[in-house]
Amino acid sequence: MLPVLLDFGFLKIYTLGVFLVLAFFWGCFFVWKNIALTSYKEDEIFDGLFFSLFGGLFVGRLMYVAFHFSDFGVDVLKFILINGYPGMHFIGFTIGFLVFNYIFLLGKKISFLKYVDYIIPSFFLALAIGKLGSFFSGAEVGSQTKFFLSLAYPHLDGARHLTSLYESIVFFLGSYITYKYIFLIRKEKLHEGFNLVFFVWYFSLVQFIFDPIKAFRTTTQYVSVEMIVSGVLLLTGSIYFIYYFRKLIVLRVQSLFRKKND
Repeated sequence: MLPVLLDFGFLKIYTLGVFLVLAFFWGCFFVWKNIALTSYKEDEIFDGLFFSLFGGLFVGRLMYVAFHFSDFGVDVLKFILINGYPGMHFIGFTIGFLVFNYIFLLGKKISFLKYVDYIIPSFFLALAIGKLGSFFSGAEVGSQTKFFLSLAYPHLDGARHLTSLYESIVFFLGSYITYKYIFLIRKEKLHEGFNLVFFVWYFSLVQFIFDPIKAFRTTTQYVSVEMIVSGVLLLTGSIYFIYYFRKLIVLRVQSLFRKKND
C-alpha cells in the first residue's frame, strides 16, 4: 500500500500518522459537539480526553509490540516511533482508553456511566478513521483470498482481504448508531451507560467476525487471542441484551403467534 504519504527527503510524512491525527481532531470535534448537550465543563472533559488518549495509545502500542516482539525486540525507539514502525493493537487501545478515562473521572467525581454515553460515538469515529489509516498504510493486512474484492500487497503472496476497510465502514456505522442512542438515553428510553454496553458488544462482534480474515494473527491452538476475548465479551453482551429487552422480545413473539393463529 502506501506507508509513506509524502517523502521530502529530509522529512517523511507517514500515512498512518496522518490518519491518527485526523482521528484525533475529528474525534475531539465530535466530543465537543456531544458535550455541548450537557452541563459538563469543557476544560475538564478535554483534560480527561487527552489523559485517556495517552493511556489508549500507550496500552495499544505496548500490546502490539508484545504480540510482534520478534520485530521490535527491546528497542525503545521502535516502540516510540509509531510513524516509522507502524502498528497499533486496537483492543489494547480501547482497553487503555476506557480504563484511563475511568481513573480520570473517578478523581473528578464525575459519573463514568453518564459521561461515557457522550464519548462513545466519537470513539467509534476515531476507530473508523484509524482503521482506514491502517488499510491505506498497509499496517494491517488481510488473509489470502480469491474473493473479487481483494488487493495485492508488495512482498506478500496472493490477493488479500480488505479487512481494515471493512472494519472501518462498520465502525462508522457504529458511530452513527450510538449518536442516535444519545437522544434515546436523554429521553430515558434507554438507561445511562447503554452506549458503553453496546460499544463492548458491537466492538466484540466486529473483532469476532473479521479476525479470521486477518493475516499475522497471534494464535493459540489455531484460535487467536483477540477471537477468544471478543467471543467471551460478545456472548456476555448478547445475554445482557436478551435480558434487558426480554419484555419486548416476549411481546414480539406473542404477536407473531397471534398473527399465525389468525
